[in-house]
Amino acid sequence: MQALKEPYSSHLESFVNYLTLERNFSQHTIASYVNDLYRYLLYVENLEKSVAEITLTHIQSFILELHDAGLEARSVARNISAIRSFHKFLVRENIIEINATENLHQPKPAQHLPTVLTVDEVFRLLNAPMQEDPPGKYRLRDKALLEFLYATGVRVSELVNLQQSNCYLDAGFARIFGKGSKERLVPVGRSATEWVRRYQQDLRLNISKPESGDYLFLNARGKMLSRMSAYTIVRRYSIAAGITKKISPHTLRHTFATHLLEGGADLRAVQEMLGHSSIIATQIYTHIDRSFIKEVHKTFHPRG
Repeated sequence: MQALKEPYSSHLESFVNYLTLERNFSQHTIASYVNDLYRYLLYVENLEKSVAEITLTHIQSFILELHDAGLEARSVARNISAIRSFHKFLVRENIIEINATENLHQPKPAQHLPTVLTVDEVFRLLNAPMQEDPPGKYRLRDKALLEFLYATGVRVSELVNLQQSNCYLDAGFARIFGKGSKERLVPVGRSATEWVRRYQQDLRLNISKPESGDYLFLNARGKMLSRMSAYTIVRRYSIAAGITKKISPHTLRHTFATHLLEGGADLRAVQEMLGHSSIIATQIYTHIDRSFIKEVHKTFHPRG
């Protein structure tokens, strides 16, 4: 590794001492800073500039070089964080007067769209418990669970904590307690209502025990179903249904929202059903919805 010249090496050494003694950073974090700043200071040195002469344009050019070198977005963001911290330190130590990174912003992290099932995949998944051969002992519970997840879009934590007393099946609603104990009423469709009732009458009554409480979904010991068990159930039947996507209970939440929007549902209504405090969190599904609309246009429009 090419050694840094003075005064760049001294600046880096002083910064490392600051991180160690005053900020109490871990050795792992400090090593990451050193690695990123070594590359940056080598760039500054090659420009034949002092750290006081570095401008925002110079730093932006360096960041472009990182992108061109093939660094992942997360690594580039870490480099930017290190450079900003370094320049703040230089100002603090009166080594430079102007912080060139004041208007240097972190890039927004890439937004990965969630995995979503097609309508056909959903139907195959929902039908899988009743097509097992030989029939599974808890297939009624599993069928009701899958139907309820897709019908309501609830989080897995909300599902396993759901009480029977909060299921108003005659009215077609369930009262869900979400994050921060915020409650909301979520519609439960006809199919999910039917299967939840069948599970309650034909299976839950047989496996419930005094310690079962009022939890709707129970395990084989008559206790509240765990989140991991719910995940296992979804994975098991996705494999049985021949679905190659890696899915979880949360996939059904994403699918619930996406299918509603594809069907023309109002975004605010979907926000309410999902229990999002901000509509910004719900807007990720509009990206999926737009891709669906674009595909419809491409398929059916004469000039698509």
